[in-house]
Amino acid sequence: MEAYYFYIKATHIVFMVSWMAGLFYGVRLFIYHTEAKQKPEPDKTILTNEYAKITARLWSIITTPAMILTVAAGTLMLYLVPGLLLNPWMHVKLGFVLALLVYHFICQRVMKKLRKGTSTWTSNQLRLWNEVATILLVAIVFTVILKSAVDWVYGLIGLIIFSVVIMMAVKLYKRYREKKGE
Repeated sequence: MEAYYFYIKATHIVFMVSWMAGLFYGVRLFIYHTEAKQKPEPDKTILTNEYAKITARLWSIITTPAMILTVAAGTLMLYLVPGLLLNPWMHVKLGFVLALLVYHFICQRVMKKLRKGTSTWTSNQLRLWNEVATILLVAIVFTVILKSAVDWVYGLIGLIIFSVVIMMAVKLYKRYREKKGE
């Protein structure tokens, strides 16, 4: 089975990319869904129903299956090469992956609340929330690529700076949209 390790690793990466794409696009659809509530009728009903349908399909056909296959392939890789668990960077990566799983299930709850019309998230809050996935993706990729070569203090400082820059960009975009009158 160890001969198949790199095939499993490639599968892990492909499904991780699919999972992240689903998370990114899903939250973008949440934003559109939330903003559609401000439209006059009949646009409001048509758009909110369509966004609910599209998001549910994305979640059930792409995002959740990709998450399951990513975790399954990652688990199989750890089973085949258990020595990976001896590396501190793997513990850090698994911590970030756990955070990403929590993020996934929070998004799933938001999707269900949007469908029921009970979500209290604003479009700006969702824009900020969307960046959490980006931050986790950057943290996971840098942890895996740099491994033990990374100085954790500098890595953490870099992640915090990256997070602040992303959040500032979201705030600047909000001001730009407000000036444009959107």
